[in-house]
Amino acid sequence: RFLIAARLSRASDIIRTIRDPEKPNTLEELEVVTENCVEVQEIGEDEYLVIIRFTPTVPHCSLATLIGLCLRIKLQRCLPFRHKLEIYISEGTHSTEEDINKQINDKERVAAAMENPNLREIVEQCVTEPD
Repeated sequence: RFLIAARLSRASDIIRTIRDPEKPNTLEELEVVTENCVEVQEIGEDEYLVIIRFTPTVPHCSLATLIGLCLRIKLQRCLPFRHKLEIYISEGTHSTEEDINKQINDKERVAAAMENPNLREIVEQCVTEPD
């Protein structure tokens, strides 16, 4: 129980500082992510499933896929324990949530997106910690 709570807190701390691609705010300030959007389950010895459910600011948000990508990249880089990662749009909060959920949970599509220099630069700007 304590380990799961610690993992939960760590995952929440990592995503709260991600910046919105269009606004100067963090995803936490815009309530795209909250502490309640993170779930951690133990799936093996010292391995955890981290589930993130984020809420775009509007149902037709064109940046929802990019936000999901930022969440995935930052967590992959910063989580200090073995994990599997699932990222979803909160149910009923986006017009194309099913398509976006598939995209941001597909390893090949994520890798291809990060090979695009323009996209990679935007992701880096969003996930880099402010000084």
